[in-house]
Amino acid sequence: MSRSAHPAGPRHADVLPEGHYSAPPADLNALDPKVWSRTVERDERGTVTVGGIAVTDLAEEFGTPAYFLDEADFRARCRAWADAFGPDADVFYAGKAFLSRAVVRWLTEEGLNLDVCSGGELTTALSAGMPAERIAFHGNNKSEEEIEKAVRAGVGRIVLDSFQEIVRVAHVAQSLGRRQRVQIRVTVGVEAHTHEFIATAHEDQKFGIALAGGQAAEAVRRALKLDGLELVGIHSHIGSQIFDMAGFEVSARRVVQLLTEVRDEHGVELPEIDLGGGLGIAYTSEDDPREPHEIAKALNEIVSRECEAAGLRTPRISVEPGRAIVGPTAFTLYRVGTIKPLDGLRTYVSVDGGMSDNIRTALYDAEYSVALVSRTSDAEPMLSRVVGKHCESGDIVVRDAFLPSDLAPGDLLAVPATGAYCRSMASNYNHALRPPVVAVRDGEARVIVRRETEEDLLRLDVG
Repeated sequence: MSRSAHPAGPRHADVLPEGHYSAPPADLNALDPKVWSRTVERDERGTVTVGGIAVTDLAEEFGTPAYFLDEADFRARCRAWADAFGPDADVFYAGKAFLSRAVVRWLTEEGLNLDVCSGGELTTALSAGMPAERIAFHGNNKSEEEIEKAVRAGVGRIVLDSFQEIVRVAHVAQSLGRRQRVQIRVTVGVEAHTHEFIATAHEDQKFGIALAGGQAAEAVRRALKLDGLELVGIHSHIGSQIFDMAGFEVSARRVVQLLTEVRDEHGVELPEIDLGGGLGIAYTSEDDPREPHEIAKALNEIVSRECEAAGLRTPRISVEPGRAIVGPTAFTLYRVGTIKPLDGLRTYVSVDGGMSDNIRTALYDAEYSVALVSRTSDAEPMLSRVVGKHCESGDIVVRDAFLPSDLAPGDLLAVPATGAYCRSMASNYNHALRPPVVAVRDGEARVIVRRETEEDLLRLDVG
């Protein structure tokens, strides 16, 4: 199926300007399973379907832009992570990636735990029935009110992020007559191979207590002395969207060394070690993420080897995949509006969303894939930049991609791998209405986070 072509920018690799792309794909209609959720396919008409429902039908019922989450894929990924690590480890889904009450219920049913990093995330988790003992509470600046709420609820652990927080949590717990289980988050001085804004284990950043200079060891001393705290382990997180396991190996070695020092000084073997999350996913065909069982095998071997060398019992391992679970399970569906060819450069394709529903391209220079999903096309590829409708030149959804040169207003485009952080970081910039999240499974679709309305915007405007 094709339509009349628009005048377009360059279409051949030998005349393309420099950019974030490779050569045009052999088949613009192909859907790489690395970047799309497992129930996505094209039907006999060439229309993309998810969970057995055509995107054209989803667009008609729920509008665009909208996030469509493949529930079967989400649940399967939860099970894959739980099975990979087994009953002797803990998998904590990182709620910051995307959290809703429906997601909390799925996590509970699939046997995963949950980490939260704000009072709002904690409220959402508790309201949807997540057992408090399966919740970990993170954050670099938890308020006393948030801490009290967490302690009263009986969360399974609070991750201590500073010397002040050690005292703060101990005070709250003691005033409530509780002894709160805690871990200490340490920064291990590992330079993860990722964007500087999402690298979190080098010393010059806001998270954790540095191993350097004996600060982490001092934090352990203080925590062990306070009656309101039960120190159960050490936490480390080196960053996000990481493919190379070398950073985890260095981090684990340094954390185990701290455990050894704790044993030698205090006669205590802490029973837990949390290696955080940050495992990458495929946003484009060039990304090559590891499977959960590979990650589990590598991390278990690293920790076991280091503990054996130090003469320590192997602690219970925890990991925190968020993006790696929810990221690949969703795509954002847009409708094409204006198409603007720039001779000798590229064609700008404007859609009805933008940086208000996906800030990651502007914030992290993130790369995404995009496909025409309402039909197939045999037209030659044109170099395109998919942009939003906001009043910012940086309002870019997909920086460089090849789309059919017969693309027309009204066509539907989908950007895969938007399950993580896109809705969580969505905004009302230009008073845009945040899109809905629609769960799709076995031929049924239901809204789990509704689309905002203009009434929602005005409800908060009390001036």
